[in-house]
Amino acid sequence: MSFELPKLDYSYNALEPYIDARTMEIHYTKHHAAYTSKLNDAVNGTALEGKTIFELFRSVSSLSPAIRNNGGGFYNHSLFWKVLSPNGGAPKGDLLSAINTSFGSFDKFKAEFSNAAATRFGSGWAWLVKTGNGLVVSSTPNQDNPLMDVAEVKGTPILGLDVWEHAYYLNYQNRRPDYIEAFWNIVNWEEVSKRFIS
Repeated sequence: MSFELPKLDYSYNALEPYIDARTMEIHYTKHHAAYTSKLNDAVNGTALEGKTIFELFRSVSSLSPAIRNNGGGFYNHSLFWKVLSPNGGAPKGDLLSAINTSFGSFDKFKAEFSNAAATRFGSGWAWLVKTGNGLVVSSTPNQDNPLMDVAEVKGTPILGLDVWEHAYYLNYQNRRPDYIEAFWNIVNWEEVSKRFIS
């Protein structure tokens, strides 16, 4: 079974003014589609064909760079689109309690996550990760993520922010902090909460 580009739950312009329609269209139809296609190319016809993305991540250090990079790109973007929403909002319930327990307050969490995104050198991601010891903020280079055996902080990512320049450059140019600040207006906390309790 091949990996498939997931459908978006909203239109390209739905996240404006925070993420512009042109960036969304290019990001989804070019970047994410390419990661998906190249991942299939890398596994099809090999012993890895039919394995889940999670099975690939568990031993990604022993696999080809094509699988690590494109598998990460496929999964990370699939999560990213889901944790964005034109409706925004704020965390509540068990998720908010866990954030307060792990970070002291929602504002402290936001500051730590924003700093992880802003200080990730070059291309990569910032993550809110569910671990056995509570919630942790981390960042990874390139298309790595906390599910991979190569990650410094291992666990289940429940929120991710793409800080590759292609994610924001048309609208924000080199102003990554402005893009990070805008991100907080479009987080789908309902989806993040579902991932937290699952």
